[in-house]
Amino acid sequence: MSFFKKIFNKEAQTQRKLTDVNQLLVGDIIVLTDSFALPQALRAQQFQVTAVNSYEYEHNTQTEWALQGTGELALFLSLEVDDSTELKFSLKIAHDEVETLFDLDNFSQIFDEPGQVCLNRQSDNDVTSMWSSEQYQQSIFAKVGYFHRKDHRHEDLSAYEGEGCGEQLELYSLYNDDQSKGLDVEVWQDGDTDIFLTLFRPLTDIIDMYPAS
Repeated sequence: MSFFKKIFNKEAQTQRKLTDVNQLLVGDIIVLTDSFALPQALRAQQFQVTAVNSYEYEHNTQTEWALQGTGELALFLSLEVDDSTELKFSLKIAHDEVETLFDLDNFSQIFDEPGQVCLNRQSDNDVTSMWSSEQYQQSIFAKVGYFHRKDHRHEDLSAYEGEGCGEQLELYSLYNDDQSKGLDVEVWQDGDTDIFLTLFRPLTDIIDMYPAS
C-alpha cells in the first residue's frame, strides 16, 4: 500500500460520524425537516452548534447546545428524556415580547407559592408565532440548578462551591395541555431573568447532521 493510500485510509477511519444528537460538538451542523408543524425560524433550516453548556440539577445533568442559523434569534437545543426522547428547542424572548404574550400580573404569579399558576396567552407576534400556546399550567417551581459553560460529557463539573462551581439559578416551568410546548423562566442570583418559549418535537425532525470540518 502506498504512503498516500495509508494517509487517506487513516483519515477515513478517524472521520467522525454523527448518528445520535447526543454526539453533537461545537462546530457540528444539524439540518431540520421542512414540516409545517415547525415555526418558520426552524423549518428546513440549518444550524451550527456554537457552544455546549450543562445544566446541573440534583438528580440529573442536561446538555444544552447553542445554535446559530441565518437569523439573529437566540436558539438552543436539548434532549427531553422521559418515556421517550424528544428534541427540546428553546427560543429566548425579550421582556417586551413577554408583555405582548401575557398579562404581567398573571405572569408574576409564576413566582408565588405553591407554584401552580395557569397562564393565558394574550397575543402573538412575528417572533413568537407557532412557538407559543394559548394556555400554560405551571409544573416546576423554584427548582435549583447550576449552569456550567462546560460540556459535562467531556469535562468534569466542580462539586465544590466557589470558583468553577457554575452559576446558580432557579427554574420555573410551565406546559400546555399536551406538553408539546412550554415556558421556561430562569432566575439568576443577581436577579436577572431569562425567559424561553420551548417546543418539543420528535427526533426525526433532524433529518441530517454533519460533523465540523
